[in-house]
Amino acid sequence: MGRLAKLREDFGSKKIGFKEYYEALFKRIHIRNPKLNAYLEVFEEDCLQKAEALDQKSEKRSLEGIPIGVKDIISIQGKELNASSKILKSYKAPRSATVTERLQRDGAIFPGRCNCDEFAMGSSNENTPFGPVKNPIKLERTAGGSSGGSAAAVRADLCVASLGTDTGGSIRLPAAFCGITGLRTTYGRVSRSGVIAFASSLDQVGPFADDAMDCAYIMQSIAGRDSRDATSMNIPVPDYVAAIKSANLKGKKIGIPDEFFSMQGTQKEVAEASQTFIDAVKREGASVEKLSMPHLPYGIAVYYVVATAEAASNLARYDGIRYGHRAKDFKNLKDLIMQSRSEGFGSEVKRRIMLGTFALSSGYYDAYYSKAQLVRSKIQKEFLDAFKKVDFIFCPTCPTTAFKIGEKVNDPLAMYLLDIFTVTVNLAGLPGVSIPIGKDALGLPIGGQLIGNPFSEDQILAAAAACERLGLYESGAIEC
Repeated sequence: MGRLAKLREDFGSKKIGFKEYYEALFKRIHIRNPKLNAYLEVFEEDCLQKAEALDQKSEKRSLEGIPIGVKDIISIQGKELNASSKILKSYKAPRSATVTERLQRDGAIFPGRCNCDEFAMGSSNENTPFGPVKNPIKLERTAGGSSGGSAAAVRADLCVASLGTDTGGSIRLPAAFCGITGLRTTYGRVSRSGVIAFASSLDQVGPFADDAMDCAYIMQSIAGRDSRDATSMNIPVPDYVAAIKSANLKGKKIGIPDEFFSMQGTQKEVAEASQTFIDAVKREGASVEKLSMPHLPYGIAVYYVVATAEAASNLARYDGIRYGHRAKDFKNLKDLIMQSRSEGFGSEVKRRIMLGTFALSSGYYDAYYSKAQLVRSKIQKEFLDAFKKVDFIFCPTCPTTAFKIGEKVNDPLAMYLLDIFTVTVNLAGLPGVSIPIGKDALGLPIGGQLIGNPFSEDQILAAAAACERLGLYESGAIEC
């Protein structure tokens, strides 16, 4: 049982009081967070006041008193919202995102806002002016990005679940590196209203937690149509929790893409753990079918055209005039905008804006952006064709386990290639969940990814829960 489900029981039975729990939680935060840098800001006074009120009168809501961390790209009304960027320093959210409103409606409490890569651009949570997030398992290692703070906070017991965003793997990769479960939702399943945009056709909000059941509780709260987000779909929300209770793998068909499993650069222990996982699901009654999806290797190239083009467009609004950082020394309006953006944005954000602007420029639009969108449609078709034959697709979440902080930060191409198994899911708009399936020789977690049909979060969470019961991964000690 995950900590969220256990805490629901303990609060419900009054085994522990709300204020008693939060006093202990913030003691842990004060000890561990300085080492991890998972939270950029904590809301201790707010939380203790809410906890004390709940001790007086609890409403028995589905997430009553549950502590959930929130990535610093998702709005909480009245709280700072920086996107881990100097350009939004001291900016306060005028309203809450739909997802945080829904969690608060169901009784959740937010201990703080979680560190992330600047504007969610990164795979290691090192692209931030506020310092990198460290992996709770081994502090010299990265927690993954861009939602590294959200993943590290869950793994270090600084909350029992958290929200992240996933544009190219930013939930699943940190989940893999930290040895927890992370769900990237179908495009349109969860509202993006009140979430700072990176790439609008790729971004999605999703949960981190100990296991699939805990993620299901969060999904039950945040999923569904929102009139403030035109891209959210008016599709019934299933009972995610009930789906998991009856989960098993018997009779399920799992596809294995040849293009992913023959790819060079995958760590030997990751490949071995993936094979062990495949053998284990076969013993549970699942069948495995090899798939050929020839456009998958083009995913990285397509993603870094589409995502950067959309980023260049979305980040044009940060000009030093309307809100956020404004340069002090400038000669004219053009100079004000140039100076403000030069001072406010970090190197990775600037790199992606320049790449995207180039891809959209006159004379190159057809050669890059239009061609990338064409290949994107082919990738999506290959996935949908595959799901006519299989129930799920399995592959590693990342080619490697967590690497050392600073190891790849000066090699953008090596960093981008970490997302080879994840970006195609975003390009196709599909749901994907990362679960821990083993460890390497250093004890670092190895993540495995289950990909499903659009809007099949209930099914992939159920399959993930059944896979978690195989016992391929045991959570060990942390260093902080």
